[in-house]
Amino acid sequence: MDTSAKLKIVREKGTVVHSRLPVKTSTGEVRQAEILAVRPGPKPQDPPRYYIHYLEFNKRLDEWVSADRCDFDNIKAPDAKDEKKQSGSGQPKSGNRGGGRKRKADDGNATKEVQNADEKEKGENDKDKDKENEKKARQSTGSLRREGSHDDVVTRMKNIEEIELGQHRIKPWYFSPYPECITTQTVIYLCEFCLKYNRSFTAFKNHSRKCTLRHPPGNEIYRKDSIVFFEVDGRKNKDYAQNLCLLAKLFLDHKTLYHDTDPFLFYVMTELDDQGCHLVGYFSKEKDSTEDYNVACILTLPSHQRKGYGKILIEFSYELSKIEGKPGSPEKPLSDLGLLSYRSYWGQTVLEAILSRTEPISIQEISEITSMTTEDIISTIQHLNLVKYYKGQNCICLTPEIIQKHEKAMKKRKIRIDSRCIRWTPIDWSKRGNW
Repeated sequence: MDTSAKLKIVREKGTVVHSRLPVKTSTGEVRQAEILAVRPGPKPQDPPRYYIHYLEFNKRLDEWVSADRCDFDNIKAPDAKDEKKQSGSGQPKSGNRGGGRKRKADDGNATKEVQNADEKEKGENDKDKDKENEKKARQSTGSLRREGSHDDVVTRMKNIEEIELGQHRIKPWYFSPYPECITTQTVIYLCEFCLKYNRSFTAFKNHSRKCTLRHPPGNEIYRKDSIVFFEVDGRKNKDYAQNLCLLAKLFLDHKTLYHDTDPFLFYVMTELDDQGCHLVGYFSKEKDSTEDYNVACILTLPSHQRKGYGKILIEFSYELSKIEGKPGSPEKPLSDLGLLSYRSYWGQTVLEAILSRTEPISIQEISEITSMTTEDIISTIQHLNLVKYYKGQNCICLTPEIIQKHEKAMKKRKIRIDSRCIRWTPIDWSKRGNW
């Protein structure tokens, strides 16, 4: 049976979108996948292409595939809730909106006006409550995150094929809300200093001749060898902060962009050479975090990953917490790669603190040395399985194998933050005048 005949059978069963079927990956492995979108082939006679999500795998592996990689013989029609989500998401909910149910003929006009006025007032109150709740949620979480964003099929699909940033061509992992006129281009050219996006190489070259920046805007707060950190205020440098958020969203799935960058500080890590300071990664931090988070979003660009820069970013965030004189923790939930980086850093840091003392050390003392929260320290000790029950109490037990493995890992961390090179003074952002 050819592909067109299979597609006809599928459409008779139900819509193709949200259907599930086995799909062959680029490596030849067969995985269950969900179809998120369909588009025509390159030529009119070609079969359509399908944007698929591999079930139980990260969305950065999603891709467009040809029909010959799909096993339509074993396709499953979408669930009722998926069909409802697809076809009825834009329909208003049943209920009394703008007048409610039809009333009996003997209801007077005055009663209708009173009822309509009550409903209008109630609707306005509900809107005010929703806005207030959204504002509180945003204030309590510095992640530039919004609940429910994953339900939108559009935002589940990558909308950009490639970006060019400096010397690197990078394939994005996730959706980012760049303007639609930009996303139709095969490659988006970004200025590596101001991060402005351009729809063509000609526009990029014209911008490069005019752009005077050779480093992120803001204050330089750290420099040692080729590593330079800048502190960028999201209110004073709004354009740069928004462009940085758009770029970061290409590689962070669990964050949703807010254009209000005023409540955030961005700590941008760069590599210095003769041409200027080139973006490596960054982390953002809420100016006045009610939960004492020391990181809202954190990202190392894919072109600079697996070089130890992720741990440098994390270490720098904790060095700032030490200067502030209070423990800090990253905002949850962490991405899968972020969780791996933090667990690795936490494990090495806790073991380093324990081994630096010859006498017994408490959880609180470890917190004072590292600026980690006691909750993160306890979870790290449990994750490393260091807690043993001995003579009626819980003790931290380090075996020779754990110590040997730790020493081997620390030798690989060739680049460390030198706290003597930090030039930074914390500001009390709870006082509105400091904004």
